[in-house]
Amino acid sequence: MKIVRVEAVPLSIPCRYGAEGWTLGAGGWKALDFCLVRVDTDAGITGWGEAFSYSCRRAVVAALTDMIAPIAVGRDATDIAGLHAEIQKRLHIFGRFGITAFALSGLDIALWDIAGKAASKPLHALLGGARREHLSCYASLLRYADISLVARYCEQALGEGFGAIKLHEVSEPVIAAARAVVPREAALLLDVNCEWSVEEAIAVGRRLAPMGLEWFEEPVFPPEDGTGLRAVGEACGIPIAAGENCCFATQFAALFDAGAVQYAQPSVTKVGGVTEFRKVAALAAERGIKLAPHSPYFGPGALATLHLIAALAPAARFEYFYLWADAALYGDLLVPARGDVKVPQGPGLGADPDPDVLRRFRVD
Repeated sequence: MKIVRVEAVPLSIPCRYGAEGWTLGAGGWKALDFCLVRVDTDAGITGWGEAFSYSCRRAVVAALTDMIAPIAVGRDATDIAGLHAEIQKRLHIFGRFGITAFALSGLDIALWDIAGKAASKPLHALLGGARREHLSCYASLLRYADISLVARYCEQALGEGFGAIKLHEVSEPVIAAARAVVPREAALLLDVNCEWSVEEAIAVGRRLAPMGLEWFEEPVFPPEDGTGLRAVGEACGIPIAAGENCCFATQFAALFDAGAVQYAQPSVTKVGGVTEFRKVAALAAERGIKLAPHSPYFGPGALATLHLIAALAPAARFEYFYLWADAALYGDLLVPARGDVKVPQGPGLGADPDPDVLRRFRVD
């Protein structure tokens, strides 16, 4: 079965989350950027993937179109591992990590979608089988930087059945306001997106320790500072989570070697797709590190994450980005009910994107 076409499908879907747009890179959370990856084969099977593209959509589209697609077209769609390894090697001169890895992740997810469809099996069956039919979710709140707003949305998420909440706050009074609302029996997670130096993170972490956070996510910059992450964890006693900014299993191995994390957070749209995610999961299992996949997505990356959790990390929660978009690629498939979401059972990823949504929200 040969690959006959690899196409980037860029989308921008307006969204709201209850506050002013939080800046990510040069952009803000006023629209969800997608770089979907469509792969067609000579067997008539089409696969869908997703490359991370929040606030970097045009760059990722260019990498997919100009760098990944020319290598992939004409190749055997069933040789996922071989093609993946070749692309990594041939493109390493342009930078091993970041944009190139995002684009490769999208191709890889699409090829696994094709593999499942060809076998008439869901992706999780190709990964050893689902060990759960429903997954618990945590509500991943965006940054409000406001005491009243964080309290309001914590209460709202709890009322909707979420048993765990993640904050993206850096203000200690705002974090304390959330802790006052979220009962101790409900997990409270904190992601500060590499906000502080090691010394600053240790000082803040010690003050936050009495709050009983389940984890302290990416407390230091740069994110690959394994020695610094370990120092923060040891000093404040809060488990450290990191890895959403790691590409390929080699970067996770470096974090693990440094004793940096208790929770590893591979992101399937960044790490190198399903192929590399599996390697990270195996490494984490060998080292006794918990897997907590990063997945603030609403496209094929989200579906792939559900399959990966169900098969490889059944104790993990699914990260549900707590916002409201103007359209959904899969209807209600990714919408939690009382804090749970169903694991897809259809072939491949379990569903294809809604063609009407693709048409309405496609951009250059």
